[in-house]
Amino acid sequence: MLVPLANAPRDYAWGSRSLIAALEGRDPAAGPEAEVWFGDHPSDPADVEDGSGRTLDAWIADNGVRVSPSGRLPYLLKLLAAGAPLSIQVHPTKRQAEEGFAREASLDADAPRNYVDDNHKPEIIVALSDRFEALSGLRELEATRRLLDAIGAAAAPLRERLGDPEGLRDALGWLLSGDADDTVAAIIAALEEAQSTEFAAELANARYIASIHPQDPGVVVALLMNYVVLRRGEGLFLGAGMLHAYVAGLGVELMAASDNVLRGGLTPKRIDVDELLAIVDPEPGPVPVVLPVAGDRGSRAVESFAVPVSDFRLLRVAVAGEEPAVLHPTGAAIVLATAGEVTVSDGGDTVSLRPGRAVFATPDTAELRFAGDGEVFVAEPGVA
Repeated sequence: MLVPLANAPRDYAWGSRSLIAALEGRDPAAGPEAEVWFGDHPSDPADVEDGSGRTLDAWIADNGVRVSPSGRLPYLLKLLAAGAPLSIQVHPTKRQAEEGFAREASLDADAPRNYVDDNHKPEIIVALSDRFEALSGLRELEATRRLLDAIGAAAAPLRERLGDPEGLRDALGWLLSGDADDTVAAIIAALEEAQSTEFAAELANARYIASIHPQDPGVVVALLMNYVVLRRGEGLFLGAGMLHAYVAGLGVELMAASDNVLRGGLTPKRIDVDELLAIVDPEPGPVPVVLPVAGDRGSRAVESFAVPVSDFRLLRVAVAGEEPAVLHPTGAAIVLATAGEVTVSDGGDTVSLRPGRAVFATPDTAELRFAGDGEVFVAEPGVA
């Protein structure tokens, strides 16, 4: 069975007035549009377009649909539009989330907390804009030392702390604790004159972030991170413990159904430095870019993005001409259109999708057929 879905964009301050609007063929919005959620997450379940006024979680419950052993979808699919940098953040492992949620269970309802559920939040984002900028993980130490040398004497106190990977954890704590405010201010001031052929893009990105978040220690934390530019159709996987922040662009994001976020700068929201340091992975390394693999499920039109988690799987289906694409989903699936116009059929129901619209396929759906001229992304459960 196919169930058409829609949702209103969330108006986080870092959102874009134009990116989601342009995808959907609308004029720019009056205010920021940051994310559109397609799922049954209780914070913002998708709307079911059947005239009943129900949300997807209510529809699933009313119809007795078993989407997973827990009764909820194991994933959350989003459109994400970054008009300004998001907070630098990190997500816990499943065990850390369970322990943290249990630890905070006795807190008063209005008390600040780090864990709003007991789940982990691995995620992948695939660029829809021609250029999607992000910060992902911590840069190799020797390269970061060269970058800090380009900034000059102002960065010397930070450079001295980077003796080994654990030095990165210590440096993060120092920068975010308030003890390094003078060094943070000096580095941000020095960015204006800093020059480097090797790190020109990183320095330009730091200056851009500083223009939006002046004097925020997250500007300097960003200098320790890998700066990456995705081209359309390229993905970025973010596992537990990986420090990251999206900077600019439009993408399709798929994650485990959780809202656990530990923040580390570029935000007015609460930052728990000790908890962030407890879960962050301080090991430097390369950017985990995920390229699509064509020919999934035997169809040339289906591409998959391999991720090392069982909560979800993301597929891209491109159709053109008279030949339909066929997909056999692994369970309850959500199909989101991102280009052109695509007709989705399960052999009984047929739904026509334009960019920004989605449809839920119940877990008993044996086959999905896609026709038309356009592109959709399909979220489905992963394989354990």
